[in-house]
Amino acid sequence: MRIVQATLEHLDQLTPLFVKYRELFDQLPYPETSRKFLEKRISRKESVIYLAMPDDEDKILGFCQLYPSFSSLSLKRVWILNDIYVSEDARRQLVADRLIQTAKQMAKETNAVRLRVASSIDNVVGHKLYESIGFVEDTEFKNFVLPIESNCGPSPQRFDKGRRGNPQPAQRCG
Repeated sequence: MRIVQATLEHLDQLTPLFVKYRELFDQLPYPETSRKFLEKRISRKESVIYLAMPDDEDKILGFCQLYPSFSSLSLKRVWILNDIYVSEDARRQLVADRLIQTAKQMAKETNAVRLRVASSIDNVVGHKLYESIGFVEDTEFKNFVLPIESNCGPSPQRFDKGRRGNPQPAQRCG
């Protein structure tokens, strides 16, 4: 298995996996919007996306997407492991482990102070994976979310629980 950084040439293969990842969190597919989103992240260098691929073919087995941030307290870069997905037929082959190890190496190479990941409370498999790689649960800080309302979008007053237990904004238009 090889890990490569995504480029615009990977969009045709990456988009369907990204759509499946979003559907895991009860989001509507929106394949064209998803493709444009990924295209912007890659072309503007706003995120780093790693792809796991078999050594002998160009099929994508899984991906992870990282966003840069910074720590004012440590005066250093922080990377946020925002998305990770492995196709169903590639699970239990250490794909996620290899992706995260690559992300960890990149974080070291960019002199980051830490790599952060958030996970749904009930994602026991993910928790075990993160802990096996060296992530520790943050007991110092509690995270909060402030929904930002748009003309046609999430209502800040009401959140529904998605299938994976993540807050899903109720849609309100008009």
